[in-house]
Amino acid sequence: MKKPLLSKAAIWNMSVGFLGIQAGFALQNANASRILQIFGADTHHLGWFWLVAPITGMIVQPIVGYYSDKTWTPMGRRKPYFLAGAILASIGLMLMPNAGIFVSILPALWVGAGMLMIMDVSFNISMEPFRALVADKLETTQRTAGYAIQTVLIGLGAVVGSWLPSLLGDGIKTVDVFPGVLENILGSQLLPGLGLETQATHNMVPQNVIWAFFTGAILLLFAILWTIISTKEYSPEEVKSYHDHTDNVEYSLDKNVFSSIVTDLKNMPETMKQLGLVQFCSWFALFGMWVYSTPAIAEHIYGLAPNDTTSPEFQVAGNKVGVLFGIYNLVSAIYAFALPFIAGKLGRNTPTEFRF
Repeated sequence: MKKPLLSKAAIWNMSVGFLGIQAGFALQNANASRILQIFGADTHHLGWFWLVAPITGMIVQPIVGYYSDKTWTPMGRRKPYFLAGAILASIGLMLMPNAGIFVSILPALWVGAGMLMIMDVSFNISMEPFRALVADKLETTQRTAGYAIQTVLIGLGAVVGSWLPSLLGDGIKTVDVFPGVLENILGSQLLPGLGLETQATHNMVPQNVIWAFFTGAILLLFAILWTIISTKEYSPEEVKSYHDHTDNVEYSLDKNVFSSIVTDLKNMPETMKQLGLVQFCSWFALFGMWVYSTPAIAEHIYGLAPNDTTSPEFQVAGNKVGVLFGIYNLVSAIYAFALPFIAGKLGRNTPTEFRF
């Protein structure tokens, strides 16, 4: 029996949590290197701090995916992971820019790096079950629309998260988003700021960044709760009645989790292997951008010496990076609206001539 078709409102509701997750993720991507440098990280060592997060996520993601497939709780199949990940990520968001308060226990740099790891792992705890929820809830003909809506909300959340520090500080200038095009029409200030302090003393994070992380934490929790409250998961009996070849309806846990994961990797469909190669290439490039954009712009655009975090231009560079990241996410969010149309014309599967 096929799953019932959901209304567009229901599909949007089940994906709202992605907006909050991506807002927090964008705050991390645009500001983590800046914060770590403020706490004393050398530019050449930033990659090592960032490396801990994806390695940990690589271990956690398959485990979370396994257990969210195999277990059922009174709250549901996926919801416990949404909530647990959101709570942990929010704690990490609030503590990372305030790592200096722990200097009596540990160096602020190590606390900040630890919060980066906690945030990355927590985002993945929430994010992966969210993607699975589309397959759980939507009939095959609606999945393209479901993933497109997720992509839209991911893009919008990333724009909000990327621009939050600037919006809480001096605002966003038109020339930063539309260079030399619309300034005469829209004026010099595209979006006004709230005027929080954008500079700070040595080894301190500016107020606009601290409050951006607090705001991101609140938005993340609110968005996750929206999805949890508004979306009902199918019961195990309903899942079995709607069973198709893509649904995992076995709720028994294997004794050896890791052997089960290894078996699943060996039996991975060919399409997933192709996607894995694409993801590897894209994420390899994205991490290079996330890690080094702030120090690169600070040094090569504003002419600062390496590791100079005390000059006002360093914080300006950090805010500019957030604005730039917001622009590329805005473009992706707009493009996502075209995905259902493109999929309708070409099909959801990759055309043969574009396969690896």
